[in-house]
Amino acid sequence: MANISLRHIKKVYPGNVEVIDDLNLEIRDKEFIILVGPSGCGKSTTLRMIAGLEDISGGELYIGDRLVNDVAPKDRDIAMVFQNYALYPHMTVYKNMAFGLNLRKVDKNIIDQKVREAAKILDLEHLLDRKPKALSGGQRQRVALGRAMVRDPAVFLLDEPLSNLDAKLRTQMRTEITKLHKKLNTTFVYVTHDQTEAMTMGDRIVVMKDGKIQQADTPQTLYDSPCNLFVAGFIGSPQMNFIDAKITKVGEEYAVLFGSYTIPIHNGRGGKDVFEPYVGKPVVLGIRPEDIHAEPIMLASTDDNAIIDVTVELAELMGAEIYLHGTCSGVPIVVRTPSRVAIKAGDTARLAVDCNKIHLFDPETTRAIGM
Repeated sequence: MANISLRHIKKVYPGNVEVIDDLNLEIRDKEFIILVGPSGCGKSTTLRMIAGLEDISGGELYIGDRLVNDVAPKDRDIAMVFQNYALYPHMTVYKNMAFGLNLRKVDKNIIDQKVREAAKILDLEHLLDRKPKALSGGQRQRVALGRAMVRDPAVFLLDEPLSNLDAKLRTQMRTEITKLHKKLNTTFVYVTHDQTEAMTMGDRIVVMKDGKIQQADTPQTLYDSPCNLFVAGFIGSPQMNFIDAKITKVGEEYAVLFGSYTIPIHNGRGGKDVFEPYVGKPVVLGIRPEDIHAEPIMLASTDDNAIIDVTVELAELMGAEIYLHGTCSGVPIVVRTPSRVAIKAGDTARLAVDCNKIHLFDPETTRAIGM
């Protein structure tokens, strides 16, 4: 069993600098879990505490059923892959991959078998006699993965392993690491600041800020139902539009009012108990750029959509899509629409907001309303 349990974990550096405060997280056996958040949020520190490279200031850390707070890194049955690869420049690929097993005095025949099996999986067989300086960034990263693989660890820990690669290689390596997880069928804990990596790779994503977990859930749930303003703004690209608004009541129905526009709140968002206390009060309306549409079929469907007018200041062609940057009732807004839609800078575009996809947040607590 390679489940990991972090119970009331704290990390305090000298000078009473608190980096992690009361962190609780259960990582299931064979799960691919991603720790994501901005620089300084504590995600790498959390990973290093799991690895045993950082002392734990408080709380309990279990790998399987074993308390490992005071267990040395080499005895935790983990393998870590670093951002900078950490390969020995004077050793060949073969010797780099075999190094950890040689230290443990494993039989040479077993070492050879494990290294060649890992090299086959990672397409490194033709590179075993080369030294790191003769390899590309992607090949070096695969060697670092292979060195971890040959140890058959219960847990793989990966600390921003793709951040030194160019965009094309990052995309390729994302796919390779995801496939590797399925082949090895073991627990992966992966740290990144890149929400695209998080959304495409993880079974579950842990969003962190200021040493605290904001939300831990599947990628789809984080996207559809962010629990607060931070998660809503962090997950999704371009980021969610946030608009200062008020909740109003139209007969027995509730709606959101901003500028001259009224957007109905559909019943699935919550009922009287949820929205009545907010009537006449300020809220933050969240709309993802991809939930604002320019297609005629969406504009005609007024039962599910609210129509707004956006003055376009900039149109960014992204290939299959255009990002429209503009204003609506003086409020900055970004729209993500197919490139076949003929809208350009200077136009005033009539657009449809999907009322089923709006998000509402309390401006004081930042928590979602009617999740």
